[in-house]
Amino acid sequence: MRWDNKLIEKYNINGPRYTSYPTALALNPDFNLANIAKAIEQSGAELSLYIHIPFCQKLCFYCGCNKVITKHQHKADIYLDNLAIEMAMYGPLLEKKLINQLHLGGGTPTFLTEVQLSRLMAMVQQYFKLTADAEISIEIDPRSCSDQKLAHLRQLGFNRVSYGVQDLDEKVQIAINRVQDTDLIRRQVALSKQLGFSSINLDLIYGLPFQHVESFGQTLKEIIKLSPDRISLFSYAHLPDRFAAQRKLDNDSLPTAATKLELQQLGISAFVDAGYQFIGMDHFAKPNDSLAKAQQAGKLQRNFQGYTTAGQDALVGLGVSSISQVNGVLWQNSKVVTDYYQALEQETYPVERGFSLNADDKLRAALISQLICHFELDIKQFSANWQLTDFWHYFADAKQKLSPFIEDALVEVHQDKLVVSQTGRLWVRSICACFDAYLNKGQQRYSKVV
Repeated sequence: MRWDNKLIEKYNINGPRYTSYPTALALNPDFNLANIAKAIEQSGAELSLYIHIPFCQKLCFYCGCNKVITKHQHKADIYLDNLAIEMAMYGPLLEKKLINQLHLGGGTPTFLTEVQLSRLMAMVQQYFKLTADAEISIEIDPRSCSDQKLAHLRQLGFNRVSYGVQDLDEKVQIAINRVQDTDLIRRQVALSKQLGFSSINLDLIYGLPFQHVESFGQTLKEIIKLSPDRISLFSYAHLPDRFAAQRKLDNDSLPTAATKLELQQLGISAFVDAGYQFIGMDHFAKPNDSLAKAQQAGKLQRNFQGYTTAGQDALVGLGVSSISQVNGVLWQNSKVVTDYYQALEQETYPVERGFSLNADDKLRAALISQLICHFELDIKQFSANWQLTDFWHYFADAKQKLSPFIEDALVEVHQDKLVVSQTGRLWVRSICACFDAYLNKGQQRYSKVV
């Protein structure tokens, strides 16, 4: 991969992460709730399920997630009461479907006690049918997950875990208000392996306060020693106008753009040299991991959970703020817990906004997904699949936007193939944006692509 500062300055624009197309910005309140039942009815036999648990005991200053900061455990019981109501609404729609993936995100899912986790999984089993080999995963804050709770998760059927590490340097941890002992992380990763979790992911963030090349290099070495199956290396998006918690961070403590780039380069090089497959953008996996195998087989996809081995158009989200995408229909629940509760009390879907894709949206969604997951497009096959008589005539506007990428050898256009070069992979978000018909309506709302 060629690191060129001039190219970085030229193409480091704001852009979507394309966990969906159109992105969530396209969702609007003028949405017919009847579309939900129709979309699920016409979907395939298997779906994924996402459940959002918003509670956290402490505020992490960098966080942009939908969350509720509290130490009152009973609030989770009230939330589970309402989740049960929402599940009961979806139960009849999904009675003939199978759930092949279940993911608990947040917030902090391990805010829940063992008793509450047992109750939640009992609710899932009551209203939905999981496949025998379903992937059942959970995001874990090491500070809120005892050894006993981790063992309990395994007993409940969880087989994948993702730990929020971010950085092992204490000065960085203090600045972001997330202090966690490295020995704690080491022990939990080791115990996860002993308990038989089939996949362990560790999340890291670069661009945080006081990060520099030397200290972050030490974090990377320690992470590689832990030998997780997957690693997520996210770019910190400093958007204090949108996320109030980020206003607590001192702007002067943030790395410069040049240093942030060095941190990214250091991370990518370290993990690739350690034998991890660069899935793309910010994910790495061991070659024998299911995510890596899916990419090798040309079957990797993306949805609101990021890269996935399940369908990109087959995800049902439950809980406050969660987003669903099924059969060309997107919908998002209320972002405020009280609004979410009020809708369920009125026996209606707690949906705040939604969007139904038209034919052009579906075509562009398929193209963007192919590029962002596999970095190349078979133009001839794609045209046949979507009945395009002239691919470049249809995408004339995109071809014009691609011109500078082609000139800078970030994209190669052959007679029947479009290929993102090795160096171009850094800018795959920007390249995909050339095919985005909505982007100019809200580009400033997105983070930088590098």
